[in-house]
Amino acid sequence: MSEQRKKTEEEKVVDLLKQTGLTMASAESCTGGMVASRIINVPGASEVFMEGFVTYTEKAKRKRLHVKKKTLKKETAVSAKTAKEMARGGCQTAKTQVCVSITGYAGPDGGTEEKPVGTVFIGCCCLDKVKVKEYHFEGSRSEIRQQSAQQALILVKKCLKKVKKK
Repeated sequence: MSEQRKKTEEEKVVDLLKQTGLTMASAESCTGGMVASRIINVPGASEVFMEGFVTYTEKAKRKRLHVKKKTLKKETAVSAKTAKEMARGGCQTAKTQVCVSITGYAGPDGGTEEKPVGTVFIGCCCLDKVKVKEYHFEGSRSEIRQQSAQQALILVKKCLKKVKKK
């Protein structure tokens, strides 16, 4: 008797997007497109995943995702408010109902006393409601980026589970 393989987070997200009839984008900074890459590994993702933005600079966040200059100056690029504006802006630019955003310090440099390396803000805009969570990951740059992408998918899944199926 063969055991059923457990679905990955990205497979669960694609399934939920299909069930709800919603489309998605990603707005990534420190993960550099890891979330988009994981989602497009899923067969049939092209039905629900529209595009991914890798906005590594403040200028890119402003230009592509409409993050306010004032937010970046006052709160910095690594903040809950920036993550919220990135997620909302990603939905607007990609014309999707869902967008996940990730901004943080993956290390080994960067970070501050208040926001050390491993501080990551993940946002999910789903049908105009935005939820942002703050995380404090540990490990190498690669490990922090991988943990960030995983938690981003989990947050999207949680948000999608609250949406009525089509």
